[in-house]
Amino acid sequence: MSQTFRIPLLVAALLSFSLLTTAQHSDAVDTAIVSKFRKEGFKNSQVMDILSMLTDMNGPRLTNSPGYKKAATYAKSTLEGWGVSRVYFDSFGEFGRGWFVKKFSLQAMEPAYFPVIGYPKAWSPGIKGTRAAEAVYLDVKTEEDLEKYKGKLKGKIVLFSLPIMPKPAFKPDATRLTDSTLLRMANAAASNRAPGSSRRYIAGPPEMLTYKKWRLCESEGALAVIEGSRGSYGTYYAQGATIPTDPATPAAQRFRPQAANAPEILPQLVVAAEHYNRMVRQLEKGLLVKLELTMETEFTKPEDGFNVIGEIEGSDKKDEVVMIGAHLDSWHSGTGTTDNGVGVAICMEAMRILTASGVQPSRSIRIGLWGGEEQGLFGSTGYVKKHLGERAADSVKLTTEGKKFSVYFNTDNGSGKWRGINMQGNENVRSMFREWLRPFEKDGSATLTLNNTGSTDHVPFDAIGLPGFQFITDPIEYFTRSWHSSMDMYERAVEADLKHNAVMLATFAWGAANREALVSRK
Repeated sequence: MSQTFRIPLLVAALLSFSLLTTAQHSDAVDTAIVSKFRKEGFKNSQVMDILSMLTDMNGPRLTNSPGYKKAATYAKSTLEGWGVSRVYFDSFGEFGRGWFVKKFSLQAMEPAYFPVIGYPKAWSPGIKGTRAAEAVYLDVKTEEDLEKYKGKLKGKIVLFSLPIMPKPAFKPDATRLTDSTLLRMANAAASNRAPGSSRRYIAGPPEMLTYKKWRLCESEGALAVIEGSRGSYGTYYAQGATIPTDPATPAAQRFRPQAANAPEILPQLVVAAEHYNRMVRQLEKGLLVKLELTMETEFTKPEDGFNVIGEIEGSDKKDEVVMIGAHLDSWHSGTGTTDNGVGVAICMEAMRILTASGVQPSRSIRIGLWGGEEQGLFGSTGYVKKHLGERAADSVKLTTEGKKFSVYFNTDNGSGKWRGINMQGNENVRSMFREWLRPFEKDGSATLTLNNTGSTDHVPFDAIGLPGFQFITDPIEYFTRSWHSSMDMYERAVEADLKHNAVMLATFAWGAANREALVSRK
């Protein structure tokens, strides 16, 4: 190469380096500010008290239930007490009925007494009073098997599902992400799932056969239907009630159990696998199994769902918004601690840290506590459509507010320590996030991955091209023990990790609120 070309290339390289270092410098974290956040977040933390109020005192928080409304009122008044401005309930549109359990017990009276571990499915009707009834195991593997139960189910409690046999656990329930896993994530190209986050499901009978089993129970006049739960050690997973639906019915025409016009269904409950299987074995040996069931549930009137919104008003760029959020709703058999009381507590604590530290962000920092996430991201989706924009065919139409929106940070993967952040396929944010992670490198939080994550509330933001991110979280015992389970209780939370996460979230929100430009789109 001739000398005449070396000088311009050298100048270009130096200019490129200068621009890179300038960009990095503009995103560099003010260490004095981070020190303030650390002091406030570790010395004066309120994250566990917030979590206890959400879970022990108000949970569970099924959307539109009394528990959800009490928790939302607590969150609103608490944020206002810290000086967060314009805290309000923001409707996300039609949701349906609320529901809660007033009284429940299930006992096996014969052939040997034992209290049965289980719970009603959400939006299931109850029964009047306490009823004693025989149990029948619906041992149906083919449509021909249905015939032998005709005339035998009236007034009976039907054991509906095939047994699920828990296996001895030879691996620990609780784990942290290993260095090798984090390295694989850092080296990965964009993908839809992070390593180590797979969920296991057990295949059931064909959909048409299941539908016909439900119709048989209804037409024969069964008293209630019991399903065996996945899980072990007495843990069970009670989610939404089943609306028996012909498999040929288009998805858009299927009823949701919370819908005001949902058809009448049988009382439904789930039982821990060990107790369910015991009853099945007794019946298979020809013994009489008699159960005593008390199951009082109550529906609330159909109404719109709502989110809790509040913000710390910015200064010179107050019309531009940085947002943090988590879903406030939960399933109902536990108290919704790791899914997602911890996420709400982290977000609220981050807002408290920001206000208590006396800092003034350039952009406004907004919090969103979402409803209806468990039934399909209703709260965050409704908020995005109402305030920020929507996708139509292959184009996106942003509102005026959407055009000034910078970034959304979501938390919804359990109580573990954040080890970095998923960049959601957005290479443009790498250098920015690298700067914001520097104060947390010694804490083991330094991983950047192009991985996408789904199934939670950053997705509606990402879907219209607005930056939305989810943090890489140590699994602890999320999928093995607590996710959607009866054991999703306060004891599952890891205090040190929640403190760390709240400080980290405050730092990311502060960095985004004070950088020169809005966070880069994909």
